Amino acid sequence: MKETILKTLEQIEKDHHVKVLYACESGSRAWGVSSKDSDYDVRFIYVHPPDSYLSIDPVGIGKKRDVIELPVNVLLDVSGWELTKALKLFRKSNPPLFEWLGSNIVYYEAYSAIEEMKKMKQRLFSPSSCLYHYLNMANQNFGQILRGGQVTPKHYINVLRPVLAAKWIEQHHTFPPLELQTLLEQTVPEKEVKMEFERLLKQKIAGETLNTAMRFDLMNDFLTVEIARMESYAKKLQVNRPDPTRKLDLLFQNTLEEAWH
Repeated sequence: MKETILKTLEQIEKDHHVKVLYACESGSRAWGVSSKDSDYDVRFIYVHPPDSYLSIDPVGIGKKRDVIELPVNVLLDVSGWELTKALKLFRKSNPPLFEWLGSNIVYYEAYSAIEEMKKMKQRLFSPSSCLYHYLNMANQNFGQILRGGQVTPKHYINVLRPVLAAKWIEQHHTFPPLELQTLLEQTVPEKEVKMEFERLLKQKIAGETLNTAMRFDLMNDFLTVEIARMESYAKKLQVNRPDPTRKLDLLFQNTLEEAWH
């Protein structure tokens, strides 16, 4: 599959006249909970030629789109962000972008931009904005479970992962790792709760439906309490960060030179 992904990236470069800087896995495979029918969620960052940026309309305005998205099929979900879009989001401590940079499955990397961004990652990390992102995600996904209907292991994982990511931020003051098993082991001390969620992960990987013998009350109570507690914690956080714009400008300019000259 990696060969197919690399060929897809090469075709994107030809079709859109861009240079791909980085491509990684961002979904369940990066979380360590993929099943046999999981697709590949490929995310990438790219840069246009210099003359695309030397115009009165910046990239991202009007017809000058700052995203590339391929039609989703049963195996591949591929989309990417243009570099200036990515750097503006990086400046805001955007969690999805931070997750891309922390992915343990990297399909492609060229030039020095991504390495430089990784060096800056902790300095630009905003615990507050990341906490609100993960808690909003947890609340939305948990609401789907509480409203009833058919619930799968994936539904619970989509609540569990952001809750544990928020707990990691509280405990370690760093951006959380993507691997769900690592988050579970290091942020959930309650043995019974941890065992139930470990059963859940095994069912997801095996592609099974929810086991009716599972302690849903135990998992639901844990998620309810932790979401409320972390929301209270997030309101008290105040972190001042220096403005990184000049450094990001230089990173962008150096990448243009490196990629196209």
